[in-house]
Amino acid sequence: MLIGVVGDYNPANETHTTLDASLAHAGAAGTWIPTDAVPAADELAERFAGLWIAPASPYRSMEGALSAVTAARERGIPLVGT
Repeated sequence: MLIGVVGDYNPANETHTTLDASLAHAGAAGTWIPTDAVPAADELAERFAGLWIAPASPYRSMEGALSAVTAARERGIPLVGT
């Protein structure tokens, strides 16, 4: 199961490293998607079993983060926002 984590990864941000550890603990693989590089809705739906909107705004691209939320809502992709 691959989870797309939408956010601008910062290894100095404890919530980001904890999020990675949480996914690993749950037996899920996660890959970070920078907010300024969120793929089209079709690609999100094909590649990911779910999306997680990461904490720690402001994002580089609020538009990118919101496009991921919209894609999840319109395509029925499970979504967690923190």
